[in-house]
Amino acid sequence: MISNNNLDSIGGMEFATFKLKEGVTEAKLVELSTQLEAEFLSQQEELALHFLVRGADGVYANVAIASSQEKAEEYCQQWLSNRVALEYLELLEQETVNMTFWTRIS
Repeated sequence: MISNNNLDSIGGMEFATFKLKEGVTEAKLVELSTQLEAEFLSQQEELALHFLVRGADGVYANVAIASSQEKAEEYCQQWLSNRVALEYLELLEQETVNMTFWTRIS
């Protein structure tokens, strides 16, 4: 559970939904997500939380919660220069990706 002190430091998030390419397993997605967390995301000081969720009909969401919407967007851009992140992105059916950024208002 995130404490109230940690909640106060949360100001924005990235929320991206997607489907996996045919033949890609959820296990592979989770494997690369875990590797990405260890090698890249854990180094981002203002990233409070990152996780994957699964919805209906094979839709997944990648959620990154940061100190601000701007930081969430900055971290997202950095994926494009990270080897593991690029491998992760290769698993996604590109035409199904819907990425949005949000600012906390309350």
